[in-house]
Amino acid sequence: MAALSLSRKKNASRNAAVERKNLITVCRFSVKTLIDRSCFETIDDSAPEFLNFASILEQILSHRLKGQLTWFGYESPRSFWDYIRVACSKVSHSCICSIENMENVSSSRAKGRAWIRVALMEKRLSEYITSALRDYKTTRRFYDDGAIVLGEEANMLAGMLLGLNAIDFSFCLKGEGLDGSYPAVIDYTPYLKFTQSSDSISSDEEELRTLGSSGSESSTPENIGPSFIMDENTWYNKCKRVEQKYRLALEQKGYLEELVRLREGQLSDSVTQNKLLLQRIKDTELNHKLEKEQLEYIIVELQDQLTVLKNNDLRSRQELTTHLTNQWPSPGALDVKAVALETLLYQKHNDQWDDKSFHRFGHLSADASLSQISFDPGHSQDGSAKHDSSRLSGGKEDTPSLLGLCGSLTSVASYKSLTSLKSSECLASPTTEMTSPGLTPS
Repeated sequence: MAALSLSRKKNASRNAAVERKNLITVCRFSVKTLIDRSCFETIDDSAPEFLNFASILEQILSHRLKGQLTWFGYESPRSFWDYIRVACSKVSHSCICSIENMENVSSSRAKGRAWIRVALMEKRLSEYITSALRDYKTTRRFYDDGAIVLGEEANMLAGMLLGLNAIDFSFCLKGEGLDGSYPAVIDYTPYLKFTQSSDSISSDEEELRTLGSSGSESSTPENIGPSFIMDENTWYNKCKRVEQKYRLALEQKGYLEELVRLREGQLSDSVTQNKLLLQRIKDTELNHKLEKEQLEYIIVELQDQLTVLKNNDLRSRQELTTHLTNQWPSPGALDVKAVALETLLYQKHNDQWDDKSFHRFGHLSADASLSQISFDPGHSQDGSAKHDSSRLSGGKEDTPSLLGLCGSLTSVASYKSLTSLKSSECLASPTTEMTSPGLTPS
């Protein structure tokens, strides 16, 4: 059983390969006959060579085409137009939309035949086929394994169809050829003509001579005539074939020259566009460089301005600090004045206000003015003059007890001790008697 299944697979693969080979070979012959026919007249719908070519191309594009699944899971037959419509939709300036909108063509098969005619008249059939074969994903979706469009024969097909661009076609898209009610049938008879080789002809002549020598009339000149006629026909056929090959080569040469001119024009356009793009890139780089330099200059200038502003701000802070320091009196002078004032208020409260207290207050005021002048250099001379006048106007020298008291009041430590006494209500209470040696009269 395994050997039988293996042989069946081999036979199936051989049959598929032979089928593909036959269709590609017949397609090559049909293209040659079309080119040969175009040398004498214009190809239209009535030309048998074109009808045969259209049938062959339709058979190739329909080879192993998948059916369309219905709602019930069955496959309905599908035309190659469904594949062409999807695979060639990305071709620029294609005729797909115009064929879809044709009013007299309704069936899918008729639209596919109309597409073949329009593509031949546009001389873009090879371009359409090449673009469709490049979309391998779509091709795999529409065809089964073993199809011609999925094998190596597809590239050969695109190359063969390239020669048809040199032919001028003229078709009527309203004729009976677009009727999709009947399938395409290939006529193989134009390609099955047997041509006898020279070796076979010589062997036949030898055989005729051998057979003729046995008869009495074998030596007559009439029996030699058919061999000369056969040789003449053979040379005539050879000359005709050489002439056809020459015409085919001439047509292909003209087409290739036209294709080379087209490619040279496209190449020159591409070179021009490349130069423009390079120039644009250089201009962009130059502008970018200039903008970068301008931004760097602006950054440096902003940094300089920021440095100047920082320096101005620091200078303003220093000037403001100096101004505030010179405007307010020193803390030492304020402390001395506060101690002297509290002492006088205490003496007044105890009814001890006399001339000596007045002189002591003047002495304290002079010392306070001296301490204030030490913080204010601008008033140094005035302060010294007032101090001297107060010394002269005093009239009496201070006793040692008063000097000790004044010394204690001018110091910050004495002021702090006096403040602590006041906080403990030693100085605030009017009934409390102070027995300080510094306040006892001499």
